[in-house]
Order: sequence, then structure tokens, then C-alpha cells
Amino acid sequence: MDENQRNLFLTIALSILILVGWQVFFMQPRIDAERERLRVEQELQQQQQNPAGTPQGFQTPGVAAGTVPGSAPAGAAAVLTREEALKQFARVVIDTPKLSGSVNLKGGRIDDLRLKDYHETVDKTSPLIELLSPSGLPNGYFAEFGYTGIDAAPGDQTMWTAADGAKLTPSTPLVLTHDAGNGVTFQRTISVDDKYLFTIEDSIANAGSAPVSVSPWGRVTRFGKPATPSIWVLHEGMIGVTGEKGLTEIDYSEIEEAKRTEPGSSSDGWLGITDKYWATALIPQFGSFTPAYRYFDDGRPRYQADFLGDAIAVPAGGAAQVKSSLFAGAKVSSIIDGYESAYNIRQFDLMIDWGWFYFLTKPLFVMIDWLFHLFGNFGVAILITTVIVKAVFFPLANMSYASMAKMKIVQPAMLKIKEDYPDDRQKQQQAMMELYKKEKINPVAGCWPVLLQIPVFFALYKVIYVTIEMRHAPFFGWIQDLSAPDPTSIFNLFGLLPYDVPHVLMIGVWPLLMGITMFLQMRMNPTPPDPTQAMIFTWMPVMFTFMMATFPAGLIIYWAWNNFLSIIQQAVIMKKQGAKIELWDNLKAMFQRKPKPAE
Repeated sequence: MDENQRNLFLTIALSILILVGWQVFFMQPRIDAERERLRVEQELQQQQQNPAGTPQGFQTPGVAAGTVPGSAPAGAAAVLTREEALKQFARVVIDTPKLSGSVNLKGGRIDDLRLKDYHETVDKTSPLIELLSPSGLPNGYFAEFGYTGIDAAPGDQTMWTAADGAKLTPSTPLVLTHDAGNGVTFQRTISVDDKYLFTIEDSIANAGSAPVSVSPWGRVTRFGKPATPSIWVLHEGMIGVTGEKGLTEIDYSEIEEAKRTEPGSSSDGWLGITDKYWATALIPQFGSFTPAYRYFDDGRPRYQADFLGDAIAVPAGGAAQVKSSLFAGAKVSSIIDGYESAYNIRQFDLMIDWGWFYFLTKPLFVMIDWLFHLFGNFGVAILITTVIVKAVFFPLANMSYASMAKMKIVQPAMLKIKEDYPDDRQKQQQAMMELYKKEKINPVAGCWPVLLQIPVFFALYKVIYVTIEMRHAPFFGWIQDLSAPDPTSIFNLFGLLPYDVPHVLMIGVWPLLMGITMFLQMRMNPTPPDPTQAMIFTWMPVMFTFMMATFPAGLIIYWAWNNFLSIIQQAVIMKKQGAKIELWDNLKAMFQRKPKPAE
């Protein structure tokens, strides 16, 4: 098998791998997500038909359900609007440069949070992202902190007291009080910065005659799960870094099966629930605690990340201080890195799913982000990043293309070897190796450009897909979101014809450019003599165009630009080596009328 055939079969194998992966990891999750959406709709219809139904109570972390004072029934998801749900209990307004919402005085819950910088769609008039919601709504999602160990300890039913006119802003902390009786009082101070970090500081005063012991707990609880399909390149669900185990990632399906997972005691770290772009994370800052991840299916399915701290002794006439933090917001890399360094939060940057190729993915993002701040456009940053990557790998690519050019030059000699030894493959191989040695050719060098492109392509795909910085980031013209597919389609003449095109036929301008550049790059080499190989050689760019049309536009722009640069680079090297560039002959041959076979 000559070098061209080897590279061709390598490309075919990679194509098959991508096709299978696309079906298994992209299309199938979408089908599963649609089934899940239908299931949720059926549950909501049942709840609307029987709104009085009440599931079993919440489980206070670390303690059997129903045995802790303050734990209360979760309540069914009533048929309420968000505004109606917010009016059920007294609240204190949250207003920061990046957040708006309120604190529920019942339980001291943070269960109403909108992100001011992010909208549901590219349209700036679309609704803001609602991160946290009251438990009475079907998508209830909240964070709260409490204690166990004494009667009337603060819990999810506690009605905290706040001063009239209180408001939580970066400059005005919220002070809550609760009298637990027997001389024990709790004063909670909630502060928030100008980004996404809440700090909860509790002062426990014991004016009684006997010491008391209390254990702090915190939890993030979510009813239901996101309707968006999950794919293999992205983790959504339970996440945390605690104890000796370090990073823990548990998908929704995994925790549904396990019901409960406890990584082990820890003295630092964080835990919570993560989405693609948003997250909530508890950060205990008082000593040893036991983290846990749970799933409850008693009535209303819900997911929970929680911790239970070691008992804290409060002597008679004394006091104790307990501090925890809560991250609730967008997973902006610079903000999360800033929290990690400022508050010494262990591996907090892993909240963003950089993946197994962290060592490649994050530096690639840092470079793109830096170029974005320099040029003001993420698409331009991707184009420049492609040039930089090509420059870094230029020496190796140069050797590879030079080797391929030499292979073309010696093809007549290779054909002669096959003619000299038509039935002796061993002598063919020996003669070929002697030819390679004489001409200083590395027969496997031609594979390197393809192999090197794979990890960079995957890392860039990861960056574009998981980083919130790419969300709704425009390029030029019709590309207003680099993280979404090209919205145009050749099948309605890119919007000129007045009808919508099925999703499978959304072949936009940039996918077409990618397919054309891929076609031209393949035509730089001679057409394989075997008819089957020639057919694959011809139709592979078409297959890739349809297959990758649903990928993020930023990735398609990178691929098309990379192909274009590769064509120029390969042409220059082939000309320098004296090898014939087959592109023009191959293109002309496509339009030439083939002679009919003699009758």
C-alpha cells in the first residue's frame, strides 16, 4: 500500500469514527432529551389534575428524613406563575451589577436569582436567564443553610427576621436573626460581591446555662433536570472537589441509579450542581464536613448536593462563628479563576468542564480570550489562533508535506518496482525501503498533519462548546452566535426563498466553504486508480459537509480556514520540492467528457 492509499484509508477510518460518534453522542442524546421532555410534560399534567398531592419531606443532610426539627414537606409544584410563587413568603431584594432576585425569609433560602448579563436567546430583549427559582415551581432550584443538634435550630421552615427596608447589595449586607429558645440565638449576615459570590456568616450566641452543640449544613436542591440534551463532551449534574478523592462528577442518570454518593470527609473544597454555562456551588469554610450527592424520587424527583459539618460546641455564655460561601452564577473563566486564587478554593476552575485535555484546552481558551480582548471579535480570534497553531506545528508539517512531495516524485520508480516483482511482495517491500532510504523519505510522515489536527480540533470544539464566553458571541454578517450552527441553508437559497428548511438540511454558507476547501485539499493529490476509492475520495467532502453542518459555527470557521491555509502551505512546499500539483488536472478531469469504451 503506497503513502496516498495509507492516508486515504486513515481519513476513511476517521470519517467512520466521526459518523458513529455523531450518531451515538449527538443525535441519540437529542432523542433521549425529547423523550424526557414528553415525560416531564406528562408529570406536569398529572400535577395540574391533582395539585393537592404532597410528596414526602426533604431530607436534612446526614440525618434520616422526618427526624430533624425544621424539616418540612416539599410540597407539590403548584400551578403558579413565578410572581405568584414569590409572593407566598416575605422576601428581601437582591440587587447587584450582575444579579437580581430575592432572599426568601422562610428558611433564609436563596431561591430567586436572575443573571443580568445573559438572555435566553441572542435577542437582547429576550428574558434574562433565571438561575434559581422557588420550590413551588416545577423547576424549583435553590440553596440554603441550616443547623441540626438542638430544638428549633434554623432549618427550611425557620422564619428569619430582617430589618424593615432591608436590601442585599454589594455595599449593604443582609442581617437576619432567629431565636431558637433556651437562650440560643442565631444572627446571620449574608453579603454578596459585585459578581456571583455570596458569603454567609452565622454568629451563634448561647446565653443559657448549659453548653449546646450544633452541626451546620448546607444544600443545593433542584427539582427536575435541564431539558437540554447532554452529550459526551460536557458534564452536567453533580460536581465537587472535596477530600482525598478530589474532583467528583456524577451525571443525572448516575445519581438516579446510585440514589446517594458520599465521597468522604473533607476539610476544604466545594460541591454543587453544574449546567453547561451556569452553576451553584457550596463552599464550607469552617472545618471538617461530609459532602454528599443525592437523588429523591418520592413524589417530585429532585437532585441535591449537600454537606453536614462536624458538631460545633457553644459553651454557656459563649458564642461560635460559622462561615460558608455560595457561588451562584455564570461560569466565566476569569471570575472563577479569581475566586480560586483570592479565597484559596481548591481546583475551583474545574467547575468549567475543560475535559481530559485540560493541558491543551484551557491554554487554547486563554489564547483565544486574549486575542478577543485585543481585537474585539471571537471569530477573528479563532482565525488568528489557527494561524498561530499552524506556525507552531509548521516545522513538523513542513517535513510531512515535503515527504509527501518526494513520494510523488518517486512514484514512477515505485511503479517500476511493482512491475519488476509482481508476485513477490517481500521483494517489493525491500526494494521500497531501499528507495525510501536512498531518497531520504519517511513513508509515515504524511499522516502527521491529519493526526496533529485531531487533538487541536477537539480542544477547540471543547472551548467553543463549553465556555460561556463563546455563548452568543458574534462573528460578522449572519453569524451572531459562534457557539450555534450556521443558521443559513443552501436549500432555501440562504433565506431568499420564503420557507423554513428541516434541521437535517441546514447546510449553511460556512459548512459549504468547509466542504469546498476540504474537496480542494483532497484534490491536491492524485485520484486513486481504484473506482471504489475514487468514489469515496469524491464524496467524502460532501459527507463531512452534511455531518458537520450542525456543529458550532466557530468550529466550522476554524476548519474551513485551516483547510485554506493547508492548501497554500502544501502547494508552496510541493512546488519547492519540484512535485506536480495535481489540483488543476483533477479539476479539469472532472469536467472532461470521458471516452466511451470501444464496442
